[in-house]
Amino acid sequence: MMMLIDCSGCRTALQLPPGATSIRCAICQAVTHVADPRQAPPPPSPYGAAPPSPPPHTGPYGQPAPLPSTASHGRKRAVIVGISYRNSRHELKGCLNDAKCMKYMLINKFHFPEASIIMLTEEERDPYKIPTKANMRMAMFWLVQGCQPGDSLVFHYSGHGSQQRNYSGDEVDGQDETLCPLDFETQGMIVDDEINTALVRPLTHGVKLHAIIDACHSGTVLDLPFLCRMNRSGQYIWEDHRPRSGIWKGTSGGEVISFSGCDDDQTSADTAMLSRITSTGAMTFCFIQAIERSGQGRTTYGSVLTAMRAAIRSTGGSAAAGGGGGPVSSLLTMLVAGGSGGGGLRQEPQLTACEPFDVYAKPFSL
Repeated sequence: MMMLIDCSGCRTALQLPPGATSIRCAICQAVTHVADPRQAPPPPSPYGAAPPSPPPHTGPYGQPAPLPSTASHGRKRAVIVGISYRNSRHELKGCLNDAKCMKYMLINKFHFPEASIIMLTEEERDPYKIPTKANMRMAMFWLVQGCQPGDSLVFHYSGHGSQQRNYSGDEVDGQDETLCPLDFETQGMIVDDEINTALVRPLTHGVKLHAIIDACHSGTVLDLPFLCRMNRSGQYIWEDHRPRSGIWKGTSGGEVISFSGCDDDQTSADTAMLSRITSTGAMTFCFIQAIERSGQGRTTYGSVLTAMRAAIRSTGGSAAAGGGGGPVSSLLTMLVAGGSGGGGLRQEPQLTACEPFDVYAKPFSL
């Protein structure tokens, strides 16, 4: 039977295999040692000396843990996942670029500390930061653990998404939406119910999470209760996607807003048509462009969503030419050119949330 212990470095819950006396954390690499209960000394007398204080957060060689404690009040942190599935029949060209650009924007525009951003890509040398199913699960757990009022969290995913049959009856269309880790063919996909349990349900009052999901079939991949159904003129209504079973899919008082690349029955493009420099996910490029072009003006969730949709509809026209001239566009021009696309894009970015709100009145902020 597995025993659950807290990592000595970042306090992430770890499953200790039977008989093991130590385990290395996949997130901060700290080694946590567990005494063999058969060799443990008898418990101290309740009237004896106080037990020693726990050791400080350190890495495997005594150095400070590379990631900050998730209990820090008001801290911004993010998990960014970009999967190219290189050397496979599923290969994508733009996902690594998406991850790099998202990290660049979070650091330079929204002042996220670089040390508080976990990157999961195939370029990472750390085996625990390869975007496998196990590592993605661990990173999602780290993102929300110990969250407190004032925390601003971001989860960005660029890769394949899919659907599978839903057997619980809590999906309007009868399909569960999924994300595809690098090893999904052997380990399976991550289903929207699990994503909701990991990222949405734990969030308490005062905590804010933004998810940016650039994948096929991603409209409701966080299983949030409400979807903003917007037409081409920008008029919208909130659709109620709460399960008929009555299961609550919202937070524990926090706020979650998700931008996704397309509706549940649509696919998301991996293309060079938008940047005209290199391959990117269409949704990620348009999201960054919408934020950058807003400049110093008042940016709302509605203005971001409408700008993204307009840019995708205008592929092949002048709307895709050039960026806002800011740091993110500068980064895009530095990337190595590659990939190509043809024809127009037929996808509509979606906005879902744990509660309805006025999308044209609520200011966008990370």
